[in-house]
Amino acid sequence: MKNEENIIVGISIGDLNGIGGEIVLKTFEDPRMLEFCTPVIFASVKTISFLNKHFNLGLNFNGVNNYNQIIHGKLNVYNVWNDKFNIEFGKEDPKMGAYAIKSLQAATQALKGNHVDVLVTAPINKHNIQSDAFNFPGHTDYLAKELEGNSLMFMVSDTLRVGLLTDHVPVKDISSHITKQLIKDKLDIIYQSLEKDFKIRKPKVAVLGINPHTGDNGVIGKEDDEVLRPTLSEIRDKGRLVFGPYAADSFFGSKNYKNFDAIIAAYHDQGLIPFKTLAFGKGVNFTAGLSKVRTSPDHGTAFEIAGKGEADESSFKEAVFAAIQIFKNRKEYEHLTKNILKTRQKKI
Repeated sequence: MKNEENIIVGISIGDLNGIGGEIVLKTFEDPRMLEFCTPVIFASVKTISFLNKHFNLGLNFNGVNNYNQIIHGKLNVYNVWNDKFNIEFGKEDPKMGAYAIKSLQAATQALKGNHVDVLVTAPINKHNIQSDAFNFPGHTDYLAKELEGNSLMFMVSDTLRVGLLTDHVPVKDISSHITKQLIKDKLDIIYQSLEKDFKIRKPKVAVLGINPHTGDNGVIGKEDDEVLRPTLSEIRDKGRLVFGPYAADSFFGSKNYKNFDAIIAAYHDQGLIPFKTLAFGKGVNFTAGLSKVRTSPDHGTAFEIAGKGEADESSFKEAVFAAIQIFKNRKEYEHLTKNILKTRQKKI
């Protein structure tokens, strides 16, 4: 019987030639992790046995073929495949991309069916996952389709939260993607997430400029003046505490980010370079705006150190903690808002 405090964490194994398997198993080598969550790794007993032996971890785990066999407070491995294959650490291999997608798809279906409470994804290689059956730039776009939402890549740590207007978009196309509607949609997601997922009332959000020096009055581009500023003004008129645009080059170095609950960057590297500089190893990639909770570590497959036992599991462990806390915060938010609605109905 499930302990309501013992949240079931579904885990997709990622690219098996990378460090995903290592960081997942190292995370649950600490028995204290099993006191407040029940992990379910979507892979196979054969695969996890190989990794367990290769990294000399000595973990005990429970192999399952259906969800009724999950043991709470134990490390569970759901058999997605029974194939035998060789893991070649550090090698980019489309076969491993295919197994990464099998794991992700099975874990996502379990999440949609409420067999697991949250999803934590180990890193994939965005190149070798591509196929006729899977044509997405990465986790975020796939999950947005499967979990019915307008997603936002939200990098979070204890002291910093950075969201993106555009994520995996070529630099040459960024300005054409940033429209007034996109800005409104992304800021709406981030405000709802800060209130519901992070328990922040009246969040303060800073927005970084699109161009260097926010365009310098049109000298270095007109997008900030013609698109970003008027849109932020409209959002402020509706009572939301949104500030900017700020010149991105000095925003983090001046520690101005500490004055806000979240920062929205215009594009991937503008937000992720400072985030990973300040929070690497403790940061978490959270997909806000979806009907379910999904997190992942703030790094990739790290083929260069795969199989050597050198990978640091800190970010993956933080991703597990974050998923659990966000899940609890959402439950609390739902409970409180339902009670408020009932009180109002009684008064009427």
